[in-house]
Amino acid sequence: MTIDLSQHHGPIGDWFDRPDAAGVLEKYSLTDEQIESYRTNGYVAGIRVLDDDQIEALCDELFGFYEPGHPGHEYWYEYHTNESPDPDQVLFHALGAWRIGPAFHDILWNPAWTVPASQLLGGTVRFWHDQLFCKPPRHGGVVAWHQDYSYWTRTAPLAHLTCWIGLDESTTENGCLEYIPGSHLWELLPITGLAGDMDAIRKVLSEEQWEQLQSPVKIELKSGEAAFHHPLLIHGSRQNRSDRPRRAVVLNAVKDGVCSQVDEPLLEGTPALGKGTPLGGQFYPVLFPWP
Repeated sequence: MTIDLSQHHGPIGDWFDRPDAAGVLEKYSLTDEQIESYRTNGYVAGIRVLDDDQIEALCDELFGFYEPGHPGHEYWYEYHTNESPDPDQVLFHALGAWRIGPAFHDILWNPAWTVPASQLLGGTVRFWHDQLFCKPPRHGGVVAWHQDYSYWTRTAPLAHLTCWIGLDESTTENGCLEYIPGSHLWELLPITGLAGDMDAIRKVLSEEQWEQLQSPVKIELKSGEAAFHHPLLIHGSRQNRSDRPRRAVVLNAVKDGVCSQVDEPLLEGTPALGKGTPLGGQFYPVLFPWP
């Protein structure tokens, strides 16, 4: 039986710099200008977090995940070979890779993203959950406009952060991220669906908000680059009609002290923490600073 890697709270390989290594703060810290961009626009993008060898290790593991019955498949929180209702618009979406693949496990402690996360959250970084979003060539589906926190209201207070990391170059042609700058200052919106209809969010927006949605910023990234965004920022991505895949790993974090707001399990297959209990234990480790 495959070992559940969530039992290990710290790097088990040597793919990434160790989080307690000398000089990681200086090497990976965001500039004051980048932090101000995040506060003003709700995101900061183009941050290099992976090198070519790290990308190769992650892609090798990802290839095995596409087979639904692969070793360790029982550890997924969610697993969708196609999140879209349309078989001609494929969106592979899964949560829990850190429990199965050693490289996907160790990326959690990669200071190239945890140091910026600590700056943007303003404190200790605790893991929430990971996601894979993969669009195959020529018929990759959309990720509809949404706010991440709409799916996360079972945790509070709102002190969350998303780090989107491209395993391929992401461009307008293959369905890169798109952001609505400043929309992190909007109110919390209802869930209107994650895949299928790009514009499903229309029915919950004001006319002014809908108008803003017509001028998104396309976040084109090189492979190994990341974008960090606020949990209320409106974002999505369009179809992949190119001849190249568009694969990404998404790491979601909270500032230490965020609590469960329900008595049910926060993630499928995990024990309930209980309402009012801070995230912690086996499935929500501290990532930075690391003991």
